[in-house]
Amino acid sequence: MGEQASPTRHGAHRRLPPHRARSLPPALLPIGEPRQAPIAAWEPRYRRSVVLSDVIATVVSVTVVGLLFGARGSANWQHLWVVLGVTTVALVLCSLLMNRAWSPNVLGHGADEFGRLGRGLFSAAVVLALGGLAFDSTNIRLWVFVAIPTIALLSFPQRYLLRRFLHKSRKEGKCLLPVLVAGSADTARDLITRTRQTPHLGWRVEAVCTFDGRGDSGGDGGSELEGVPVVGRLKDLAEHVRRGGYRVVAIASDPYWTPRRLQELAWNLEGSEAEMVVAPVLMEVAGPRLHVSAVLGMPLLRVSAPVFSGARRVVKEIVDRVGSGLLLTVFSPLILVISLLIMTDSRGAVFYRQRRVGKDGRSFTMIKFRTMVKDAHKLRGNLANEGSGPLFKMRKDPRVTRVGAVLRRYSLDELPQLFNVISGSMSLVGPRPPLPEETERYAPDVRRRLLVKPGMTGLWQVSGRSDLPWEESVRLDLRYVEDWSLTLDAVILWKTVRAVVTGQGAY
Repeated sequence: MGEQASPTRHGAHRRLPPHRARSLPPALLPIGEPRQAPIAAWEPRYRRSVVLSDVIATVVSVTVVGLLFGARGSANWQHLWVVLGVTTVALVLCSLLMNRAWSPNVLGHGADEFGRLGRGLFSAAVVLALGGLAFDSTNIRLWVFVAIPTIALLSFPQRYLLRRFLHKSRKEGKCLLPVLVAGSADTARDLITRTRQTPHLGWRVEAVCTFDGRGDSGGDGGSELEGVPVVGRLKDLAEHVRRGGYRVVAIASDPYWTPRRLQELAWNLEGSEAEMVVAPVLMEVAGPRLHVSAVLGMPLLRVSAPVFSGARRVVKEIVDRVGSGLLLTVFSPLILVISLLIMTDSRGAVFYRQRRVGKDGRSFTMIKFRTMVKDAHKLRGNLANEGSGPLFKMRKDPRVTRVGAVLRRYSLDELPQLFNVISGSMSLVGPRPPLPEETERYAPDVRRRLLVKPGMTGLWQVSGRSDLPWEESVRLDLRYVEDWSLTLDAVILWKTVRAVVTGQGAY
């Protein structure tokens, strides 16, 4: 899936590197003249792979369900089930298309890809059910309650595996979109740093435009920012985009960008097919809280308040209670075995209880398996803290028992927290449950972590856990509080399985 040259109407074309692009005369690419987008070969190939995987999942699921569960009592059962099967396949694929589940803008990153896939399958199920009511058919129940859930069980893992393969390629420097950043030096520098820290998002900043065409090292048109060449000034941005063939033009904050200039830039980029992305001031607000609407001819970015109650929160409560009950039932033999191992490995209680702070600042007792020797807190004064911020962490803590080390490695010590979820003091997904002494030093913005229940897992769990700096851990928790959704919870739960298996940041 590496980047390759893509054909254009003039033959094979590769995006020119910035130093060569700057040497070309602007007349070669006049502003306003349409030309084909510099799309790398991996982009349509990846999209075809996703579409094909969904088609295969749909056809295989419908075929298997029809053959295994199709009623054979009537004389024309084969004709009936073929018609219903073909109708189901066509309806599911049309629903995915209408819900833009294959849009290139969401493939490969973000929870929106899985959200659109889920909405597409749900819409198909609703239409099938309504069709069954309209034609008074009881046969449709098989396709609504068996076939479509089977499609989901196949398509979601397939999408995830394809995304993992894409992310692996991006970490190797392949399948990346060339980006030109246009803004102040500070905002451009911040965006460059973020893209390098998260290569799986698919952006590679290859050029920068600033107001005066200068970067860190000085010199008009020849300076750099974080090792990325500054190719020119903001007023010449459209020409640089067409010369270099960049796929994304990221507009960062700068006093130069007035509404009129942004509008003129959008006009000048028409026909180039380069995607223009404007970074809003609200850097940490995203997802379902952002809505774009036109008022009096002006595009307005509406920011809705975070949702801390309502129907979705009721669904989350139900999922927490039912999910934790099912998990306790499944893991009860493992919990019994772990309890016996702890008792035989060292003296002390099986469970470790600790006061934590939950929703709205209310304290509760969090339950974990004991992983340290008895009275471990008395030995803490002689140890050096390797953790970030107020958290005490050591990679090789001498107080941890042999069984405790294994439990921490695979996060098995947190299984008893399912009792906290059932009791309502915790959630399956949420911010990390803080200690009372931590919350005493919280700034007003950090206290927003306490607006929701703490979770057994969260963005901090799937992003590195103890390897994260304290500030990054807080930022992730606040991001979850601000941008929470049921889809985000589902994605976090799915990623938690991989985080637990790999043991990254667990010690």
